[in-house]
Order: sequence, then structure tokens, then C-alpha cells
Amino acid sequence: MAAAHRPTPELPEHLRALYDRFPFDRSVADDPISGVRQFRSDPKAAEVAGIFAATLAIGNTTSIRGAFAELVRRADGDLVTNLVDAAPRERRRRLEGFRHRWIRADQMAYLACRLHEQYATGGTLETAFAAGLRVGGFAAGLDALATVLRGPDPADAPPGYRVLFPSPLDGPESACKRMTLFVRWMVRTEPPDLGIWTTVPASELRIPLDQHTYWIAYHLGLTSRRTRSWRTVEEVTAALQLVDALDPVKYDFVLCHTGISGDCPKHRDLAVCGPCVVRPDCRLWRGRRAA
Repeated sequence: MAAAHRPTPELPEHLRALYDRFPFDRSVADDPISGVRQFRSDPKAAEVAGIFAATLAIGNTTSIRGAFAELVRRADGDLVTNLVDAAPRERRRRLEGFRHRWIRADQMAYLACRLHEQYATGGTLETAFAAGLRVGGFAAGLDALATVLRGPDPADAPPGYRVLFPSPLDGPESACKRMTLFVRWMVRTEPPDLGIWTTVPASELRIPLDQHTYWIAYHLGLTSRRTRSWRTVEEVTAALQLVDALDPVKYDFVLCHTGISGDCPKHRDLAVCGPCVVRPDCRLWRGRRAA
């Protein structure tokens, strides 16, 4: 049996160098958060924009940004007034024909309804998550958030709606990527994140484990698991906590977009990998030298 690939002692230093050299301006423009950032001056509008954008975060970044921009266009730039607080008939009119991958107009309308009901009670998505966090940590926070978004009666929700909001407490199979991504956007104060939640510390965050982040994390030895699951999320996060206990998901955006941009080709390519500061840590280059 091959020995497990472990992080090198130099990995924290290499990750910091990768972060410091990273072209954030290029990648922020290509990320779904670019559309959400325009709402960051208003916490409620930012929450609403964030959960819509994160829910739509299926597929490549170009199609996700396009779908979110179309949603904003249909709301005349005001997702709160013209979707969340709109009458049901008006929501349906504005969303008629909307579709992104397998996400449909009726599902977006029901999400708007759930948000309206949460804010009508005086709560927010932050208060929902924070209540669960206090009781049982991050996984319980996601579960509390998912419970609010799913709604109290499964029979009321459109077909396929509730699976858009998975919870780690439902079982370990899902990495809950879009839910953890939304929470990261809301909590972290460093750009590109919005930092509008004040009751959830960054130290509690878990890594939003998309296919790019997972692939790089696996090849850097941050996890030995071969599937993206909640156990993998916890394992990668624990490894990153050893690098930065106060902000373990600091490197998420950089790792994700290193994969999206092609800066990590996911195979040995000396022309691309040679200058990479984490190449000495990568299992693809273990025992090999760049000429």
C-alpha cells in the first residue's frame, strides 16, 4: 500500500506565498461573489443576494454569474423589494421562464417566500445560523439555516427544492458546498468576502469544498479521502486550522481559483507547475525535480 501523502512542514509558508502573489482582481471578476458585492452596503440586501447567488452556484462561474445577473435584472436591481417582499403573483410574473441548470423559477419564488417569512419574524439568516452554531457548532448552524430555507412543510415546497439546501446532519455524504460558501461570504471580513455577519467568528468556518479546492487539497496532503463529503470538509478544515486557526478558510478562494483559472493544470506540466510555490508539496511532484 502506498504511503499517505502528508503536508510538508513548509506548506504553511508556501500557502502564504501563494496567497500573497495571487491575482485577486482577475479572479474576483470571474467569481459569483462579484455580483453580490454590489449589495454589501445593506446587510439585508447582501444576505438576500448572497443566498440567491450561492443557491445558483452550480456549473461554471460564467454561467453562475449570468444566472444571478438575470435574476437581478428581473428584479430591476432590487431583490428585496421586487422578489422577497413582493406579492406572490408579482414574484411569479418576474420569475416566469427563469432557469439555471435544473433550478427553476418556482424554486426561486419559494426561496423568496421563505426569506420574506424569516425577515417578517424579525429574524435574519445570520440569527438562524448563529442559533444553531451556539447549540452544536458549525454543522448545527448549517442545519438551522437549511431548516429555515427549506420551510416547515415539505408538501408546500416545489419538487426538488429542499435538496438545494442540504445539511451535514442529514448524513455525511454531502459537502454542502454552496451553503458553506454562503456563510464564508457573510462572515469573513477580508476581500473578496462581505463580512456583514458580526456574531459568527471566522475561526468557526468550514471549507466550501468544490471540485477544484478538493483536488488541490488532496494533492497537497490536506486530506486522504477520495470523495467530497462532510468528513472531507472537516478533515481539510482541520488541516488548514493548523496553518491559521483564526481564519482556516482564508486560502479557499485562492485554492479554488488556482484550479478554475488553469494555474493548476491537474497534471504535471513543467511550464505551468515550475513557478508554482506549492509544487514542492504536491503529490504529483513528490520525488521529482523541475529542470
